[in-house]
Amino acid sequence: MMSTSPTKPAIRPIGQIGVGEKVGFGLGDFACNLIYASLSSYLLFFYTNVFGITAAAASFLFLVVRFVDALSDPIIGFFVDKSNTRWGKYRPFLLYGAIPFAILAVLCFTVPSFGGATKLAYAYITYILLSICYTFVNVPYGSLTAAMTNDQQESVSLTTYRTFLANVGQVIVAFFVPFLADIFTKSMGAARGWQLTMTVMGILGGLLLWGCFFSTHERVKVPAAHTKIKVKDVFEQLLHNRPLVILCIFFFVIYGVKSIVSATGIYYVTYYVGRADLVKWYSLAGTLPALAFIPAIPWLANHLSKFQLIILSVAADIIGMVGLFFARPEWLVWIFVSRGIASIGNGMISAYMWDLIPETVEYGEYQTNKRMSGVIYAIVGFVFKCGNALGGMIPGLILSATGYVATATHQTSGALHGIVIATTIVPIVIYFIAIFSMKFYNLDKATYDKISAELKERNAKEMAAEATEK
Repeated sequence: MMSTSPTKPAIRPIGQIGVGEKVGFGLGDFACNLIYASLSSYLLFFYTNVFGITAAAASFLFLVVRFVDALSDPIIGFFVDKSNTRWGKYRPFLLYGAIPFAILAVLCFTVPSFGGATKLAYAYITYILLSICYTFVNVPYGSLTAAMTNDQQESVSLTTYRTFLANVGQVIVAFFVPFLADIFTKSMGAARGWQLTMTVMGILGGLLLWGCFFSTHERVKVPAAHTKIKVKDVFEQLLHNRPLVILCIFFFVIYGVKSIVSATGIYYVTYYVGRADLVKWYSLAGTLPALAFIPAIPWLANHLSKFQLIILSVAADIIGMVGLFFARPEWLVWIFVSRGIASIGNGMISAYMWDLIPETVEYGEYQTNKRMSGVIYAIVGFVFKCGNALGGMIPGLILSATGYVATATHQTSGALHGIVIATTIVPIVIYFIAIFSMKFYNLDKATYDKISAELKERNAKEMAAEATEK
């Protein structure tokens, strides 16, 4: 009877992955979301209300970090693709990145004892390092999908587990981060309270990353020549990999919508609905209903074309937003049902769009004989961060143009109209760009199956030749 170690799970035939390994894979995005969602939701508040810097200084800091991402993401992706260890190409980054990721998350939410320019420099250094460390962990984690299986249905299943557990992480962040911060703040002050809260999130995130490392296995093998990457190969990939370029446009638009919706929700509930006490429940309605429908994605992907599934998902989100647009402030049930419908559509999009990346990896390898999972995930990661950044700017511009006043208890009718427009109409209009872009995605199921089969046959011959030469 053969025994297996935790770092080397029993190898199943390529394409067949057990439920335990799928759950273990999903723990990686669970971990990343505990930190990333905390940054997205609370770091600006922490900087302005606890750390003690102005909103303008914090906004400029966020802009600088995006520029750093523009440089670091492709470099890290290139480095990941050139790496290779006894544990595989991608899994070791989870093992070695877990502790720095957890520590930097805590340091980012720590108020130093010094002040002035040194204090601001501390904020820059810790946030930039955390952003780089996030890429250091998240790019190889995303690339792991294409290394675990080359079966499209199993890839969809893996992404479904990943998205489901990522949403669980977001729900935890939405409720438990403010809950813990409030409890700790009451007993030991805001600075210490937020530090301890992120210590809890950081430790949990680090342990989950280790769980992902120990429970997954890289089983897809490719010819050695396909992993010898040069800088010029990155540009060749963008030139010949049309599905990747289209998918980047889609990611940019979708994450722009996500950012707009996240930023405007608190304004919609606080000022338009007039119930600031319902913000956390509105946030829950934006995440929890999706959990019930995400498990249906593999079945839908097997019965619908890619474009049909995307249309279905986007349509559900748009229907929910239309409901929010026509809702009167006192129609609370209508508002929460609409928010839930939008959540289902948004969750389905998130679950499926990440599954399309592995097939762009294979398409790129088919066209160029270079397998560049790390670079491709880094490019997509940078693009969705840019979408997030742009989406974060749009609501502020609309609110400013319509007369929103931050210190006012009640807003003018123009400002309220601007809030509703930013929450609903703007995302709907942007969604049509996403739908239009995916019309040019030229990898339908039949084409992908043909390419995948040819690539497997070609790679098998190349690996056999390499073995003979040795």
